[in-house]
Amino acid sequence: MQSFSTRGLGLCPLPCLALGLSLAGPPAHAAADRNWATYLGDPAGTQFSDLRQITPANVGGLEVAWTYHAGDARTNNLSQIQCNPLVVDGVLYGTSPQLKLFALDAATGRELWRFDPFGGAGADSSLGVNRGVVFWSEGEDRRVLFTADHFLYVVDARTGRLIESFGQGGRVDIKDGLGRDVSKLSVLSNTPGAVFGNLLFMPLRLGEGPGPAAPGHIRAYDIRTGRIAWRFNTIPQPGEPGYETWPPDAWQHVGAANCWAGMAVDVQRGIVFVPTGSAAFDFWGGNRLGQNLFADCLLALDARTGRRLWHFQFVHHDLWDRDLPAPPDLLTVTRDGKKIDAVAQVTKSGYVFVFNRETGEPLFPIEERQVPPSDLQGESASPTQPFPVKPAPFARQLFTYDEITDISPESHRAVLDRFVRIRPHVPFLPPSREGTIIFPGFDGGAEWGGAAVDPDRILYVNANEMAWVLNMVETQFEANGMPASGRALYTQICAACHGLDRAGNAAQNVPTLVGIAQKLKRSDIVTQIANGKGVMPSFAFLSTPQKDALADYILVPDAPPDPRNEASRKVADAGTDALGVIPYTITGYNRWLDPKGYPAVKPPWGTLNAIDLNTGEYKWRVPLGEYPELTAKGIPPTGTENYGGPIVTTGGLVFIAASKDEHIRAFDKETGQVLWQAKLPAGGYATPATYELAGRQYVVIACGGGKMGTKSGDAYVAFALPPK
Repeated sequence: MQSFSTRGLGLCPLPCLALGLSLAGPPAHAAADRNWATYLGDPAGTQFSDLRQITPANVGGLEVAWTYHAGDARTNNLSQIQCNPLVVDGVLYGTSPQLKLFALDAATGRELWRFDPFGGAGADSSLGVNRGVVFWSEGEDRRVLFTADHFLYVVDARTGRLIESFGQGGRVDIKDGLGRDVSKLSVLSNTPGAVFGNLLFMPLRLGEGPGPAAPGHIRAYDIRTGRIAWRFNTIPQPGEPGYETWPPDAWQHVGAANCWAGMAVDVQRGIVFVPTGSAAFDFWGGNRLGQNLFADCLLALDARTGRRLWHFQFVHHDLWDRDLPAPPDLLTVTRDGKKIDAVAQVTKSGYVFVFNRETGEPLFPIEERQVPPSDLQGESASPTQPFPVKPAPFARQLFTYDEITDISPESHRAVLDRFVRIRPHVPFLPPSREGTIIFPGFDGGAEWGGAAVDPDRILYVNANEMAWVLNMVETQFEANGMPASGRALYTQICAACHGLDRAGNAAQNVPTLVGIAQKLKRSDIVTQIANGKGVMPSFAFLSTPQKDALADYILVPDAPPDPRNEASRKVADAGTDALGVIPYTITGYNRWLDPKGYPAVKPPWGTLNAIDLNTGEYKWRVPLGEYPELTAKGIPPTGTENYGGPIVTTGGLVFIAASKDEHIRAFDKETGQVLWQAKLPAGGYATPATYELAGRQYVVIACGGGKMGTKSGDAYVAFALPPK
């Protein structure tokens, strides 16, 4: 057994014979039937189906087969549906904008049952979004598992009723079993777990801001009972491999290093592949100096025990929120005439990394390259980062003068004026007070929609080509390390989303706080700070005086501090501050747009790419989406920012929605030509599913909208060829 490196590639290969792994080929695709029974198609995460009724020759005849309206979209365009629905034996399982689980007749869209985890009181209390559910069966026992708030629920797939023998009355609290008290911290799960036998491996969405965060340890749950079968610590504890890549006490207070994107399972070998994200705080790591294993890693774990088999770290000491954004794809490639079972991982940076599935050996060369140092107080950026030599990145890597938008002279001048005032862009330039360009942006490159792989070993991945700007600002502390005021508290924990000016961010679905006194009472604001709401996490860890001071500032930001105000006076006397001393925060997640709202870089702004993973060469690359008003001016389709992924079929098609123009499209998988498109009732910011029922193939997409400033929706739309 080779010991893992705390520098270099962060690769930890183990001989396959020592692990007792089978050398046989990969299992057949679980999606190679009439169902779509697993999130993203199959346990291998391929987003592939061998259905072939719909082909390039007849796809133009697709029509709406049925539309289902969940009926609970929020009217303020802040709700979404990101669910990749499952279809098993003629029944479709999905979730609504308010996280209600439902079952539909997959032939007609007729609702069969609905389960409300909030007991009818969830219209304003649902948390986050949901990207899918889990179906599991054993004999006559058929279960659907999904998450809402910080609970994992199990219901009977036939009736929608809780299976009360699971956990506590049909649910388990996913805050339990993380190794320390996280009861006052944000712990959710947006992405469905992966299954091996009777084990469910749970992704977690955690806070990654400058406040305290829970650790992102990987846990396996027994699907029958709800008990935790094993846990792998992504922030190692004393005596565990990787412990020396953190400060000695980091495991007690540093958080995140979580898998939120989902996992893939090699069922035959019994390996679960886990992509992890950054450690918290995302943009300053002076309190977590070191390489920070196992953040930003692909982990290969023994599915039965959680034992680490190998790992690779994509970003050392992450300062850019470069979480691995999607489950990996399991596939087989050909090298020198030999078949190699592989795992491919797409990244926010726009790269594809490909490894031998058993040993972790890279199948294309990877170079450790020098990157710039940080000049922020207390920070020490990693001197090198890994770059794959092949395939070439599927998103541009440098925002130079030549990449400034030329959509119009006015747009070019506006972007150029800002371009000359911030730091020149280079990959892995650390965060700065002057402004650091993040390109590809915080939402990729690749995003949570993931990549599709067909049996020809072509990987299809959509990409964003958006520049964002990261600005760091200093937080304000008293000599005792406490936040100095309600303003300081707001700067540290609220400004990243709502902005220093409290204006919010419509593109990120963050509401303005300007004029909030006309909408909410002070007591309501304090309650929301404590409990969270929508995508806003809970800040229950704040003391009562801190919550009061923060509420006062949100209501009247321009009021001078009043020494007679009880809350303001007690902020500095609140005792131990759960926030810790984080000297910097960010001004927000800010897309770089021109004055008309178009991206600051030249098109394309969104693409769909086909990459041959046998050779590392591109088969084709095309824009994904368009702005009709620009096309009408004679500008070729520019592509748009996009969320949700593709699926690929044996029938010869790639189906994807995702684009800001609210269309779903079918591309010829051989050429990249658009063969069909249809306008949706709201943006399809999800990954489609395809299934066959009574001899008819369907393609279904959740149309939840609500991203990038587009309207929200509540529909699932299924398309099919006309019945014969």
